[in-house]
Amino acid sequence: MITHDRALPPRLSLPCTRGSITRLSKNTHFHAADLHGLSRLAVDGVLGTTALVEELHYAISRVSGPSLPSRNKRTRGITGLVYRSIHGITGLVGSTTDRVFGQIVPRLAAPQSTPQRDRILAVLNGVLGDHLEATGNPLALPMELRHAGTALVNDPLHLAARFPEARPRIAIFIHGLCMSDHHWTPTADGRERADLPRLVHDAAGFQPLNVYYNSGRTIASNGLALAEQLEALLRHWPVPVVELALIGHSMGGLVARSALHHADLNGHSWLAQTHRLITLGSPHLGAPLERIGDKVDRALTLTPFSAPFARLGAIRSAGITDLRFGHLTKPGERLLQPRHVRVHAVAATLADDVRALKSRTVGDGLVPVSSALGRHHDPEQRLPTHRAAVVPRTGHLELMHHPAVARHLGDWLTEP
Repeated sequence: MITHDRALPPRLSLPCTRGSITRLSKNTHFHAADLHGLSRLAVDGVLGTTALVEELHYAISRVSGPSLPSRNKRTRGITGLVYRSIHGITGLVGSTTDRVFGQIVPRLAAPQSTPQRDRILAVLNGVLGDHLEATGNPLALPMELRHAGTALVNDPLHLAARFPEARPRIAIFIHGLCMSDHHWTPTADGRERADLPRLVHDAAGFQPLNVYYNSGRTIASNGLALAEQLEALLRHWPVPVVELALIGHSMGGLVARSALHHADLNGHSWLAQTHRLITLGSPHLGAPLERIGDKVDRALTLTPFSAPFARLGAIRSAGITDLRFGHLTKPGERLLQPRHVRVHAVAATLADDVRALKSRTVGDGLVPVSSALGRHHDPEQRLPTHRAAVVPRTGHLELMHHPAVARHLGDWLTEP
């Protein structure tokens, strides 16, 4: 987990979205609380970058000439005074900003969020979500069940008003890393794209609901939060629920499996109504590209000059780290797999042939086919899939709107 005393890299400015953030600020998509969170994150970035540069300075001085050792890799003398001054001034600015926002924000009514804001916060939480949560940053996303882009309240009167014709079958859609519930809605770009939530509503008779969550947290934490949300939802749903289906893309499939584990562990009642789990491109055996990144980090620690830069690559959210090996539970905790839940897995490959080398290595560009289907070499750890499918010539994100996936969902959700 990222903490204050670890160096946060300059990429905190998120150059991939910097232009978007500027435009959104002009269009008032951000709330006052968001600006508070961004200001706090900016202070964290200055402190982290300063610590990184000072550590590099210390490493160079140790190699280039004799010096007294430092226990905390901090420079001494006038140089150390400069770095300590930067830390002190930045910390003072941060505490002052917190006090000002702390007085103003509670007096303002939070306006309705927008899809643009949700998407940017989803990216920010996917990269630094555990840090945002640990530091109490207002940008940290709580887990929400949503419908039509707005959060649901687990209250009988609220749900009855939102769903006057509530259905007894519910499908829960869970997005992946750095994504939001809006990603399930296809864009109008001229290509044939399937709207999976609309499909399960119109063709399979389910009420689709979406999950919006901080994908930078551990998968186990999000799994527990989802299990508790579903327990409250079924308790207050306007009509008795006879069937619940979980549909997760990428990390969302792992969060769903973790939620099933926690439901079994805690004796939740919603587990009895859950008959199907459908995962789309979920790395059940981990994501090898994340493991490659870890090896690069280790190589950077081999020399005094490059060691400080290893901390840049180490700034991964807990959620991203969990994807490395497909961790679904807390360390040392045995995964519980409810036997009555039918598991359906969909994989994709960029190749024309499922048996091609590209399918076994990069698969859909992020997840190999064997990982997406849970084909572990150990039978005890293999995902017990009731149905499995592979979609050729398809990338990881395309699975969310692919017509072939829509056909599989229609068949699986309507079979007895």
